[in-house]
Amino acid sequence: MHALDVLGDPVRRRILELLADDGELGAGEIGEIVQQEFGISQPAVSQHLRVLREHGFATVRPEGRRRLYALDPRGPREAREWLTPFERFWLPKLDALGTELARGKRSRRLAAERAESSGHAAGPTDPAVNAPHTDPAPGTPPAATTPTTEKET
Repeated sequence: MHALDVLGDPVRRRILELLADDGELGAGEIGEIVQQEFGISQPAVSQHLRVLREHGFATVRPEGRRRLYALDPRGPREAREWLTPFERFWLPKLDALGTELARGKRSRRLAAERAESSGHAAGPTDPAVNAPHTDPAPGTPPAATTPTTEKET
């Protein structure tokens, strides 16, 4: 089974989220949460835990009668290594999104500063707040914001 096949199941992803958040959990604790959220049986939870163990996503250690599970970094590392060649398809888009979000935040901040200095609140007619957004053509960088005459920080 490939690492992405392991991650393809929502129950296994939830178990991994629990282990990532809490560090180490007993099989019973995992079972209670997953049974409640997904309505599956304890044997089904045990099968998911076995798949996670066998494919390098979880480790188990006995402590008395309990079995404590923890996240094993090998599985997520394998998934990331497989996905790395494909990052070129989404990283530039995520970078562009980050740029647009920063521009919007800056535009709203400047509009609020202008409104504050003029004694008016930025309202729905303020072009800096309600500037229309259009997506650039594929392969072109996002358009620059409208230049201002005020000192930009």
